[in-house]
Amino acid sequence: MHQKIAFSSLVKIGQRIQQQKTSSLKVTEAMLERIEALDPKLGSYVNVLGDRAMQRAKRADREIAKDKIRGPLHGVPVAVKDLCDIDGEVTTAGLPMFSKRIVDQTATVVKRLEDAGAVILGKLHLTEGALADHHPDIAPPINPWAKNRWSGASSSGSGVAAAAGLAFATLGSDTGGSIRFPSAANGVVGLKPSWGRVSRYGVFPLSETLDHIGPLTRSVEDAAAVLAAIAGADSNDPTAAAIDVPDYLSELRKGVRGVRIGIDRQSVLAGVDPAIKAGIEKALRAFRKAGAKIISCSLPDTDAVIEAWTPICAAEAAIAHQQTYPRRKQGYSKMYSGFLDAGRGFTARDYANAQIEREKYRGAMLAFFNGVDLYIKPVNAALNPTVRAFENRNTDGGLTNVVRFTAPDDMAGLPTITLPSGLDKNGSPLAFQLVARGFEESLLFRAGAVWQRASDWRGLQPPLA
Repeated sequence: MHQKIAFSSLVKIGQRIQQQKTSSLKVTEAMLERIEALDPKLGSYVNVLGDRAMQRAKRADREIAKDKIRGPLHGVPVAVKDLCDIDGEVTTAGLPMFSKRIVDQTATVVKRLEDAGAVILGKLHLTEGALADHHPDIAPPINPWAKNRWSGASSSGSGVAAAAGLAFATLGSDTGGSIRFPSAANGVVGLKPSWGRVSRYGVFPLSETLDHIGPLTRSVEDAAAVLAAIAGADSNDPTAAAIDVPDYLSELRKGVRGVRIGIDRQSVLAGVDPAIKAGIEKALRAFRKAGAKIISCSLPDTDAVIEAWTPICAAEAAIAHQQTYPRRKQGYSKMYSGFLDAGRGFTARDYANAQIEREKYRGAMLAFFNGVDLYIKPVNAALNPTVRAFENRNTDGGLTNVVRFTAPDDMAGLPTITLPSGLDKNGSPLAFQLVARGFEESLLFRAGAVWQRASDWRGLQPPLA
């Protein structure tokens, strides 16, 4: 596939398909050829669903020829994290022992993508059980910017495929930062929606009350289009909120004039790498120029809620795996086994205390948003590490150090958008995130679009053939 087409935005390639300037079949064929050529080195796909994709592309072209256009995604090739069930296909959840686990249901998010006319190219790699590390028997996807750099966790394949032009959008999940880490590491936009904004039916859980499903894309408008397609109430998932889904794409034009954007320099930026801080300050200048009000603020303390994340996540992970763990313990890595053992060992009192801290933090954030509409912060304190450095940091510091800037938003169910902000001295992407009140994803997209216009990151592409 021509490089320019491969890195086109989803919305633009969709317009070309829907205007019949090209066909879904041609784009899908070209994308499958690109995956065949590049992914053996990158390793983002678990399973390429070529025949299914070709059939869906032909169907899209027939519908478009009859002027039956379903929306911005119609005819566009996308891919999903291998937690998302597709009837008749395998869902591994990052575990080799599930390599023959054929499911008989289709996740609501997949069904909604296909109802919107999207073409599913395949299933994407992830860390073991969607936690921190890849199973030892699975080679981690390779960061297309620098092969020795971390590709993120847990939606690693989703980040790599989006960044490398191997799908026009991907789906990931975020329990402690798993959309934001790969988005930041691979230089793409990542939208973690509010908890309840997107159905989790048919998505293998890490933690039922913490999991969020959302898009990773190469532009803000693409993330807006995908969220509009997958969001909304679902009779199969009673936790999916019955709240109207806005027209996120039309909201992009509203800008940020009068929007209050908070920054806690004293607490949030303490110990953060200067290059990451510089990207945040540059973004704040762009927002101010666009009419936003930049407000110095003090965020609620996050220490207790970060500590509370582990008992909740581990205990709920133990429930998610109770059919296979510890009965098939040999199929799990030492790291994941330890996590599940910890989950099985937490007491009701431990879990209750963690939930109390969660509710305290949720309440504190509701009060905090009386003074601001958005706030800005890093995704990570340090530059994107090498693969080995991340493994050592995870071993030495535990998960709570890794999720400092991410887990609190999962605990509170708040929506966030991760936005690229250039490249660091190692040629690896830089990023920051914006956080909003619950169900105010439109405001995140509006601010993201302002930054996208003001910055030069949309022109950056990883060094691929």
